[in-house]
Amino acid sequence: MPETEPLQFRTLYDSPMIVVRDYICTHGDHAQLPEEESISNSITLMRHGAFARHFGRRAVTSDVNQASFFSKSSVYRVSHPSGCGDRGTSMTVADSILRDIIRELDPGIDERPEALFTFDSGPCDTLLFLRHRDYVMRLENALSAPLEPLWADVAGLQLCADVLEIAFTHAGAKPKKRAATNKDHADRAEAAKTYIASRIGENITLGEIAEAVNSSPFNFARIFQQQTGVPVHRYLTRLRLRTSLERIAEPNADLTSIALDLGFSSHSHFSDVFRREFGKTPSEVREGSSVSDLRKMSKNLIA
Repeated sequence: MPETEPLQFRTLYDSPMIVVRDYICTHGDHAQLPEEESISNSITLMRHGAFARHFGRRAVTSDVNQASFFSKSSVYRVSHPSGCGDRGTSMTVADSILRDIIRELDPGIDERPEALFTFDSGPCDTLLFLRHRDYVMRLENALSAPLEPLWADVAGLQLCADVLEIAFTHAGAKPKKRAATNKDHADRAEAAKTYIASRIGENITLGEIAEAVNSSPFNFARIFQQQTGVPVHRYLTRLRLRTSLERIAEPNADLTSIALDLGFSSHSHFSDVFRREFGKTPSEVREGSSVSDLRKMSKNLIA
């Protein structure tokens, strides 16, 4: 039988904005492995084990308590101080978006275009660690359940942004003061709400919405949540669910048609999302509620 490669990657999600890969390394050697070169700027969050990167005489150890930052074209050797392998998640954000995120934290980035990260590691607190695990599990579950790309993009970018904010704060960087006004933010959020409402049944992406309001994807996602109180993917889901309640109230309405018209991939996908929001499936709600009850639920669902 052929030998298994000691380092294996598995892509969990791949979009123009972020690529998320699960990796597992079964190397058990304390000795340094052959020299490697990072092909992209990426962030790694660990789920098991530890590894060390050796930059000449300097070594940086990564474990589950830290986030690791890989700078493009950096050269290093890897060893395993625990004598066993490791497993984690590698997240590669598109360079243009990564620059937008870092610019909010370190305005000096424009003076060093080739060095986005000024550190090799940073703290990973308990909340980030648990959010990372939850994000990975939801991506893995997409093998058996529909994945919402809008959610995957927003949640992944926000996770990376929060990891970077903690790292830059730990490194002593002062966040840049944002020049955009509250009115500008409000106008962009309102424009996005109009765009979303006009395409409620379409599989719209974060990039498409951001482009429609003349904003970068990450900045738009941040502004939209600040202005509305919820992430854009959550806003869209709630909008669809509110609309579905009105449709369910119609006599002889077909639930599958409602699901597909509102952008859900199937009747079962619609039912799962509906149940998470209301505690009941669409069929259960329709069978046990009057038309006035359904419309009351619709009004009480905060968009």
